[in-house]
Amino acid sequence: GAEQREKQYRVHRGFGDRRGGVISARTYFYADEAKCDQHMETFLRCIDASGGSSEDGFSAIKLTALGRPQFLLQFSEVLVKWRRFFHQMAAEQGQAGRAALEMKLEVEKLQEALAHLGIATKAESQHWFTGENLGVSGLIDSRTKLSKLLLVPNMQTGQLEPLLSHFTEEEELQMKRMLQRMDVLAKRATEKGVRLMVDAEQSYFQPAISRLTLEMQRRFNRDRAIIFNTYQCYLKEAYDNVTVDIELSRREGWRFGTKLVRGAYMEQERERAAQIGYEDPINPTYEKTNEMYHRCLDYILEEIKHSRKANVMVASHNEDTVKFTLRRMVELGIHPSEKKVYFGQLLGMCDQITFPLGE
Repeated sequence: GAEQREKQYRVHRGFGDRRGGVISARTYFYADEAKCDQHMETFLRCIDASGGSSEDGFSAIKLTALGRPQFLLQFSEVLVKWRRFFHQMAAEQGQAGRAALEMKLEVEKLQEALAHLGIATKAESQHWFTGENLGVSGLIDSRTKLSKLLLVPNMQTGQLEPLLSHFTEEEELQMKRMLQRMDVLAKRATEKGVRLMVDAEQSYFQPAISRLTLEMQRRFNRDRAIIFNTYQCYLKEAYDNVTVDIELSRREGWRFGTKLVRGAYMEQERERAAQIGYEDPINPTYEKTNEMYHRCLDYILEEIKHSRKANVMVASHNEDTVKFTLRRMVELGIHPSEKKVYFGQLLGMCDQITFPLGE
């Protein structure tokens, strides 16, 4: 039932139109599937234009322009509930309070816990760790019922339960169309040699957006970074998200690409959290956000130094951040000609930074 859903991921009438209170970012409003197809065509034209203008073209897309945002809400809730479940398992193995990357669960103990809770037998959970059930290609498979993927662990009953009892045929189609549109855009970007930046959006959509972007990175970032994920450093969990995704790229052998931003939805995020009654996801102060930005950036620059496989766009109009990046590039021996570090600024917004940087 709706009351069992987590507050952050429920649909709320008062925030149904996400354009309210957003002054610094483009926000799409779902009208119908035809409108989503129009947005996809616009994005394709942008990719073509970027590919024709330079060897280092970038193009940005928003996933909420490509389908019904409710799917992203539902998928985000599933991902967050699973993350919490694993955090609880980690706490039971004496690892509470550690950074995400420092939590290392013993598979044997985890499988025993899953079996003990009645969630999955050892044989059933074995394939969870082989990757057979992962990947966008699996999600897009027309034979897969997407509602079957939205299973969450219930710690009270010790069962895996569907988040929602079922999706209508039309909802199933809407979700699959969103994934197919992403696929079309990623393939065109690969053909044109354009880096596709998937924009970050509101925190209640973001787990799903990041996860789907990660799946595209797995497929398309084999030889070079084509798909760029976006991390908003005003979020308390930004560093954990960056470090975990970089670790995945190391283990699986694909190129990590990211755009780092501070964030564009603060007023709306805080108002929603206060009104609905869940923890504010945003760092408490501007200084904490700066600290988070530089911490994430430094981690990525260190990764570039060690492997030369990561790429980062520093999307910032902050002079201190630009100077910090340039200084660390010199210290780590990363030369601009390597094309591993990019800077993104809005045209005309901070010319006193943009022009000297270009020179």
